[in-house]
Amino acid sequence: MICPLANVEEVYKGANGAVYQCSRKNCYWLEFQQTTTSFKISDFFQFKRRIDAIDIASMLDDSSRSADFEIVMPFRTERCFLLSVQDVLQLRDILAGAKFMIELNSEIKKMLRRDAVLA
Repeated sequence: MICPLANVEEVYKGANGAVYQCSRKNCYWLEFQQTTTSFKISDFFQFKRRIDAIDIASMLDDSSRSADFEIVMPFRTERCFLLSVQDVLQLRDILAGAKFMIELNSEIKKMLRRDAVLA
């Protein structure tokens, strides 16, 4: 659950989860698998890179039981993710959507600042 005192804004919301930005604590909140995990900004992007690096093809090709799931423990969190192939794909979708919206917001702010200076 997100802290009730936090000032959060929705960054991205999909069918399987959401990402929120907290301007009060300068962090991102990931809502996934009925839990919420807080990330410092740099840790959030590091977590995204880690999820993107999971080799889905090898998980599907390997017939051993240990290949059915990936265990991911994000840096500076108490959360441990136990992810199936479907979970990895869903999480990638959420994180990619959030990253796109963060970058889009940044570009819009740059353009607005530039237009304000030119006016």
